[in-house]
Amino acid sequence: MIVCTAGHIDHGKTALVRALTGVDADRLAEEKARGITIDLGFAYLPLPDGTVMGFVDVPGHERFIHNMLAGVSGIDFALLVVAADDGVMPQTIEHLHILDLLGIGRGLVALSKADRVGPERLAEVERDIRARLAATALVTAPILAVSSLTGQGVEAVAAHLKAARTEAAGKGEGGFRLAIDRAFTLTGAGVVVTGTAFSGRVAVGDRLLLTPSGREVRIRALHAQSRKAEIGLAGQRLALNLAAPQLAKDDIVRGEWVVDPLLHYPVGRFDAVFRLLDAETRPLAHWTPVHLHLAAAHVPARIALLEGDAQNPGETALVQLVLDRPIGVMAGDRFILRDQSAKRTLGGGRAIDLFPPARGRRTPARLAQLQAQAAGDPERALAARLAEAPGWADLERERLQWNRPSLTVPDMVSAGRYAFLVSTWRALRQALVEKLAAHHADNPDQPGLQLPRLRAALDPKMPPDLVAGLVHAALAEGELVADGPWYRLPGHQAKLAPGDAQLWEEAEALLAAQPFRPPRVRDLAKALDAEESAMRALMKRLARMGKVVLIAHDHYFLRPVVARMAAILGDCALQAKDGWVTAADFRDRLDNGRKVAIQILEYFDRTGLTHRKDDRRRVRLDRLDLFGKADGRESSPVGRTDFKSGNGRSPAVGGFDSHSLPPHASGS
Repeated sequence: MIVCTAGHIDHGKTALVRALTGVDADRLAEEKARGITIDLGFAYLPLPDGTVMGFVDVPGHERFIHNMLAGVSGIDFALLVVAADDGVMPQTIEHLHILDLLGIGRGLVALSKADRVGPERLAEVERDIRARLAATALVTAPILAVSSLTGQGVEAVAAHLKAARTEAAGKGEGGFRLAIDRAFTLTGAGVVVTGTAFSGRVAVGDRLLLTPSGREVRIRALHAQSRKAEIGLAGQRLALNLAAPQLAKDDIVRGEWVVDPLLHYPVGRFDAVFRLLDAETRPLAHWTPVHLHLAAAHVPARIALLEGDAQNPGETALVQLVLDRPIGVMAGDRFILRDQSAKRTLGGGRAIDLFPPARGRRTPARLAQLQAQAAGDPERALAARLAEAPGWADLERERLQWNRPSLTVPDMVSAGRYAFLVSTWRALRQALVEKLAAHHADNPDQPGLQLPRLRAALDPKMPPDLVAGLVHAALAEGELVADGPWYRLPGHQAKLAPGDAQLWEEAEALLAAQPFRPPRVRDLAKALDAEESAMRALMKRLARMGKVVLIAHDHYFLRPVVARMAAILGDCALQAKDGWVTAADFRDRLDNGRKVAIQILEYFDRTGLTHRKDDRRRVRLDRLDLFGKADGRESSPVGRTDFKSGNGRSPAVGGFDSHSLPPHASGS
């Protein structure tokens, strides 16, 4: 358990920690000289069962409230210290507000310096404190009279802390996150950072990332609760010895995070629910400049109100915080806002969405979604998102922002990274079939639609990999057929008029006779005694039907031949020592002229099959069957083998697997 002190300056916080642990938490020379706490101090109390209780001692002076905020986040228990002689003071009230805004409901009040006053004064101050606690999460906190000088009540405080430790709730599961509050260098070890672990676990040897910088670090060694350990857990104070090339302590600042690589997602804005303190004397205006304190981070920001142009004191409302610089944050993280001068606490709240839309942040549908997320229940938030337009959610995003390895709701279908309600999934599949049927009716001479045009017909705003997943599932169920890069309904066949069909049969024979160097349009027209304009019009229709491919001006190749040439080019790449193919290599394999070989390569450049650098080309092996199988059998670009990675997954699909869907979700 981690205990954090709170209270006004010179009320005896550090003295009480010293009385409990035997450790002086004031570590700076200036603190010793001035007799006040300036920065965070740390102490540890070994317990009989072998565990260790950690203490974070924070400054009480109003000038160092930013340091207090860096230490109070992520703690388990609050130790509010109020001097019996002074009673409740300004920083007592502000610290109490902060504890309440951060949702800290477990704690006790130490009525310090009890040896200086009589029973009547103790009772008077206790009544005042109890009245202040009444409207906070610490309403039931016990109040114990103590004196660090005489030892009065110290054992009672220690006993209460030990009892409270047995009730400490476990931290949430998920990836590892540690909020850095200190960075320093140790001789012989290198850079060390300390902080509170918010979630997950970490072990020596793990590779993590610094957020927001994104720099990779390795855990060389660690201490948990001031003891050397191999593993650190959520809820502990940890010291991590970091290893990375040329890493210096000045490269790391308070407020950064050490996180699981999957959780590295710094944001410059996020939506939140925010409560303005009752003590404020005027409403909070839209776009007010503020200081944001989240975990150990402190960054200037502006607050955009989502439910009006002003927020009244005591109200809780939905807001968007726009930051001066990106920070690490997760949904559910609590924060404090102070005014532009950083002298007054305005209120606090919780982050609820890391992916606010660029537009429409005040629409009724968006606000309804945020209200669901404000409840803090990831499943409820996901269910609400799936029930609203557009009807799907990015599961990877949802799992990321809630730091949940798995997330599901009843009646949900997951396909790749996206989730749908079963009814939405079926409706989208039906819409896919209907759009293709309408296209076939209007364009009987065309083979179907390619993926970009199919997406445009469904919904141009729909993510491409989501459409690819729908197509993949429809292919698996036989609702669609892949014809090279086109998709069509099973019963559709592009047809030519009888006269054109006869002309095409003769032209096809001529094109097949010289597959790698076929005659041009004018030569075809002359050989078949046809009008050149009619032959050109026919070849354009055949290209739309997918029978031929226009490689260069008036130079058409049979599509299976283009697939063969792509396969040959891929083989050239595999045979090349460095993977780069030259025009001469390709020309020799085709036994063709250099000019035509270069025209073919330039066509492959345009289609994205090859990437040219000077006179050499790198082949995208994952796109080899873009034109169908080389032996004439057609295949789909959705679900093709990824030769580059050898993982059998299509980069165009992103891992969709229709076999993972429940049988009732396929629409069959």
